Amino acid sequence: MTEVRTRFAPSPTGFMHIGNLRTALYCYLYARHNNGKFILRIEDTDQQRQVENAVEVIYSTLKLAGLNHDEGPDVGGNCGPYIQSERREIYKKYAQELVDKGAAYYCFCGKERLESLTDDSGTRKYDKHCLHLSASEIKEKLSSGIPYVIRQNVPSGGTTTFKDHVYGEITVENKELHDNVLIKSDGLPTYNFANVVDDHLMQISHVFRGMEYLSSTPNYNLLYNAFGWEIPQYVHLPHIMKDKSRKLSKRHGDANFEDFYNKGYLPEAILNYVALLGWNPKTEQEKFSLKELVELFAIEGISKSSAIFDPVKLHWLNGLYIKEIPAQEFHKQALPYYENIKTQVDKTLLSSLLQSRIGAFSDIPEKIAFIDNFDNFDLSYFENKDAKTTLEMARQVLPAVLKALKEQQEWTNEAIFATYNAMTETLELKKKQLLWIIRIALTGALSTPCGASEMCVLIGRELTLQRLQKVLENLQN
Repeated sequence: MTEVRTRFAPSPTGFMHIGNLRTALYCYLYARHNNGKFILRIEDTDQQRQVENAVEVIYSTLKLAGLNHDEGPDVGGNCGPYIQSERREIYKKYAQELVDKGAAYYCFCGKERLESLTDDSGTRKYDKHCLHLSASEIKEKLSSGIPYVIRQNVPSGGTTTFKDHVYGEITVENKELHDNVLIKSDGLPTYNFANVVDDHLMQISHVFRGMEYLSSTPNYNLLYNAFGWEIPQYVHLPHIMKDKSRKLSKRHGDANFEDFYNKGYLPEAILNYVALLGWNPKTEQEKFSLKELVELFAIEGISKSSAIFDPVKLHWLNGLYIKEIPAQEFHKQALPYYENIKTQVDKTLLSSLLQSRIGAFSDIPEKIAFIDNFDNFDLSYFENKDAKTTLEMARQVLPAVLKALKEQQEWTNEAIFATYNAMTETLELKKKQLLWIIRIALTGALSTPCGASEMCVLIGRELTLQRLQKVLENLQN
């Protein structure tokens, strides 16, 4: 069996989009599952769209995700350079070989003529005008310095057939294909040409890419055939959708790895979720380590249908990962979110309360807002249908709570909770009613990371008594 060699070939045009990350992940999983090689190649031939520091973003994202490549610009290898802009002379050589074989030709048409070729439907297809130039005409134009491109000479008749591991066998009539530009007027190759040359020279065995490239694949195969090269195996991936009608778009700023990471999502959770966008592991299990994904990954599990990106599902999955990290590590990652807390609280205790109650670290500011924000207290929060509490009930209960807590000797969660238990009998209240009233009185918030007794320990005796006193004054006005 030929060695499995996959490649991830992003363009340095910004952040790492979720679709890009999935392609990288599947390439990595398939290579590792088959004891093959995972190669990183930077496709920077579209110089106008390049974004500063985008290559560093690619490196850092792959490193954070744990997708370590075997060959690439930063680690070297036997098939370099691994940056396309450094391979210019290689492309020129192979383009000239195609021209010599009649599989490509020089095109000197200017912008005005090319735009005139647009038909009524807005489709622009080149008419092979320059294919018919004589050798002397071509020589004269080249010596005169007239700008040119090199185009692929696609056969006008017949069909091209290829097999894809996901979408099966596909046949296209050659007359529907375009004479794509292979070398641009600036001497750099187009994506359509460079990726064919590079995949061959880098001995790529399996090409994973988005299904939007299905329509271009016949052109690629005609190039492979013209060179007499072996065609790699294709694995085209379904779209990742924003909803049923719109796909995620890098250009529209949708879902990218860096944003989720900065919002406090763990790389392992993001990777786990992305793996399941278009791939079925044939099991009910949803939480997988990278090692488990490597063991289970198979092309046969890739779906033809588009996958919808569900941020709620990612949030839930990330919460599972957060619950499992060591408490010390959770506290370390949570600390930056505590920097603006003005009220004195036990931050280690706060972390222990939060760890099982958040789906991402970015949830923390909302969860802890009650610590400092107590002035805009909404007394209507005491009215709760589920807990069956009323404002009048709060007026009657809180004086007894304040008295009991003033007399509380042991200021621990267990001791305070025992006091509350005893009070439910004395006040003839259900525990749910009493705890709701106390928690609202201490926080002024409907959602908090802990219960009424834990809250007392978190904010401390002094602040607990101060808040209860202030709420009582408000209730009596």
